[in-house]
Amino acid sequence: MRLYLQKNHYGDYGDGHAGGLEQDAHQDPQKQWPLWEVFMRSKQGLDHKHAGSLHAVDATMALENARDVYTRRKEGVSIWVVESKHIHASDPNAAAEFFEPANDKIYRHPSFYDLPDSLKHM
Repeated sequence: MRLYLQKNHYGDYGDGHAGGLEQDAHQDPQKQWPLWEVFMRSKQGLDHKHAGSLHAVDATMALENARDVYTRRKEGVSIWVVESKHIHASDPNAAAEFFEPANDKIYRHPSFYDLPDSLKHM
């Protein structure tokens, strides 16, 4: 069996949604490696950003593959990997209804607070 590692970005699943793995038409779906989402924090960044996706057997292998694929130029200081099946997202088409309660709480907006000039990254 030949395996190919391919860098995927958000929403990019490769040919036939295989995520970069060459698949045999008769391959058992239970034997496929799970898809992992990779989040990386850069040296200048304060938050982790989605870097892409990869296939791996377990979290350790996903971390090692993510390190090899996404930090070749030493641009990252921290990596998170999450199995894709554990990520749940809101529906973009229902954003107005979903975020409606936040509009009733204007006191939560930062415009009501004075921040000192020494405070950075806010």
